[in-house]
Amino acid sequence: MNGPRNSAAARTALSGPVLLKHALMSIGTVLFVLLASTVPLKAQQTGENIIRAHGISTFGDLKYPEGFAHFDYVNPDAPKGGTFSTWAFGTFDSLTPYILRGNAASLSTVFYDTLMTGSLDEPDAMYGLVAHTIEYPENREWAIFHMRPEAEFSDGTPVTAHDVVFSYEALRNQGRPAYRVLFNDFKSVEALDDHTVKFTFNADGALRELPMSAAGLPIFSRAYYEDRDFAESTLEPPLGSGAYLLDRVDAGRSVSYKRRDDYWARDLNVNVGQNNFDILQIEYFADYTTAFEAFKGGAYMYREEFMSLLWATGYEFPAVQSGAVKVETLPDGRPAGTQGFWFNLRRPVFEDARVRQAIGMAFNFEWANESLFYGIYSRTDSFWENSNMQAEGMPSEAELALLEPLRADIPEAVFTEPAFSPAESNPATVSDRGALRKAGRLLEEAGWTVGDDGLRVNSAGQLLRIEILNDSASFERIINPYVENLRRLGVDAVYTRVDTAQSQEREKKYDFDMVTRRYSMSQTPGIELRGIFGSDAADAEGANNIAGVSNPAVDSLIRTIENATSREDLETAVSALDRVLRAMHIWVPQWYKGEHNIAYFDMFERPYTDTPPPNGMGEVSIWWFNPDKAQALRAAGAIR
Repeated sequence: MNGPRNSAAARTALSGPVLLKHALMSIGTVLFVLLASTVPLKAQQTGENIIRAHGISTFGDLKYPEGFAHFDYVNPDAPKGGTFSTWAFGTFDSLTPYILRGNAASLSTVFYDTLMTGSLDEPDAMYGLVAHTIEYPENREWAIFHMRPEAEFSDGTPVTAHDVVFSYEALRNQGRPAYRVLFNDFKSVEALDDHTVKFTFNADGALRELPMSAAGLPIFSRAYYEDRDFAESTLEPPLGSGAYLLDRVDAGRSVSYKRRDDYWARDLNVNVGQNNFDILQIEYFADYTTAFEAFKGGAYMYREEFMSLLWATGYEFPAVQSGAVKVETLPDGRPAGTQGFWFNLRRPVFEDARVRQAIGMAFNFEWANESLFYGIYSRTDSFWENSNMQAEGMPSEAELALLEPLRADIPEAVFTEPAFSPAESNPATVSDRGALRKAGRLLEEAGWTVGDDGLRVNSAGQLLRIEILNDSASFERIINPYVENLRRLGVDAVYTRVDTAQSQEREKKYDFDMVTRRYSMSQTPGIELRGIFGSDAADAEGANNIAGVSNPAVDSLIRTIENATSREDLETAVSALDRVLRAMHIWVPQWYKGEHNIAYFDMFERPYTDTPPPNGMGEVSIWWFNPDKAQALRAAGAIR
C-alpha cells in the first residue's frame, strides 16, 4: 500500500486544485509561495518600492501575465455536467475542516474561496481570486489585498474585508493548532475599507511567504457566525463563497457537493475550464478491500489505487476487459510524499536515538516489497524523496555553513557519515538475522538487555514495550511481520487495530507509540514545516507534528528555509534539514512510487493525454463528464 494514511488529506485519493486551493487545509497541507510579476510604485511617505500585481510568487516571474485568459493546462471549452464519484477511507461526522473537533468530510473545503489561488503548473505561484490585486513592499512586511466588489457568499451577501478579518481571528483563536503556529508572525489584520484588507507581519518573520499564507486563508461569513459557534463541529451546510454547495450528507457514509450555477467567480480566468462536474460525490468505506469491490460493482466511478496487491492482481475484472473501466499509470511530478511509521518522541522509551534506529532496522522492506508489493515500490529514505531537495552523500560546503553553528544540537553523524539511508535487508526471508543482530547490539549499547523471558529490560527493570496503532485492515499484512521481527529482537511489540474515529482521536492526543502517517511535501517548503517539525507544535493537541520533534537546530533550519531568497539557497537548506531529521531517526521510512495508478469508468475526459500538470492530475476540477460515454456504459449494463 502506497497511499496517504491517517490524515484528513489522506482519506481520499483526490488531488488537484480543489486540494491545492487552500494553503491552510488540515494535516499535511502545503502553503503556496510565489514572486510577483511586478509593477513598482513609489510610496510617497516611506520611499519604499511598492509592488502591485495580479499575482505573487517566491522566486522568479509569474508564468501568467496580467489579464491571462486561463491556465494552460485546462480545456477552456470543457462542458459542465455529470457526477464525479470516488471513495474515502474511514468515516466523518463534520463539515467543518478547520477546527480540532470532529472528523471533517473529504472535500469540505470546497465551500470556501480564498483571496488568491494556486495553479497546477507552477510550484509556488498564486493568482487573484477574491482579490484582484495584491500590493506589498519589496521586504514583504505587509500586504494589502484589493478585493472584487462582485464577490459574494452563496446567500447573495457580499464578501468583505471584514469577513477576512473575522476569518483570521476565528482561525487564530478557535482553529486547528497549525493556524496558531502559522500566525506567530502575523502582527495585525485590518479592514481599510469594505473591500481592502491589510496584513502586517513581524519584521523578523518568514516574510518571503507570509503574504501567500494570508492569500490562502479560507474566507468565512462574519454575519453567519454571529449566532453560531465557529469551534463547534457540525453537519449543518456551511455558508461559503466557493463553487460548490452541500448536495446531501449521510453522516459517516457519503457526502456530495453540487456546483453552483450562480457562482460569482465562474468566469474568472483562474476558474475557466475548472469546476466542471455538477456533483462531487464521496462514498466512505471502513475497509480497503470492500471499497475495491464496490468500485468493481459501480458504486463509484473513479479510484486511485494505493495497494500494490490489488494493482498487480485485481484489475482484470470484466469491466476492465470490456473497456468499460480504463486503467492507467501516469507520472507524478511532485515530491513522493513522506510516509512511514512515526515514533512518538514524547514517550520516554524513545529518548535514545539508538533505540529508534534499532526498531527501524527490524522492518524488512525488501522482503515486503518482493513478497507483498510485487516489487513495484522503492524504499523511502528522504523526507523529500523524488526531488532535488533530498540530502545525498556527505554534506556540501553550503550545507556545512548552515550546519556547523548548530553542531551542539544535532547528531554527530550528520558531519561524519553520508545522509542516513536504511540498510538493505535480505528479501528472501522476513527475518534478516544479520539486521536483527546489528539492531540488538544498538539496544544493548542503549542499556536494554535480554531477560530470562527473551524480552529486553533496562537497568530499572522496565520492559521495552511498544504499541503500533493502525486503523486499516489492509495494513495488517505489513505490520504483523514487523511486529514478529521486533519480538525476535526482544521488544515486547504489540499491534492494536482500532477504527478510524478512535485512531484520529488518539492521534490528536498523542496517545500512541508508533503510527503510520503520510505528509505531502511542498515543492517550495516553508512555513508549513513549523507545524510538522517545529518545537512550537510539538505538544499542541491535534497539531501536525505527530512525532513531537522539538529541537533548536531543526527550528533554526526551518527559519533558514522560510527566509531563503533563491531556489538554490532553498534547496540547500531543505537538504540540510533532511539530513538532520534522518540522522535523528524520528521515523521508520516506508516506500514510494512516483506515479499515479488510476482506474475509472470510461465516462470522464481530461485536457491532457499521458502527462498531467506537474502539481497534480486535477481529476476533480479540470476533468469533465461525457454524457454520451456514460449512456453507452448504461446501455451495455456496465453501470446503473
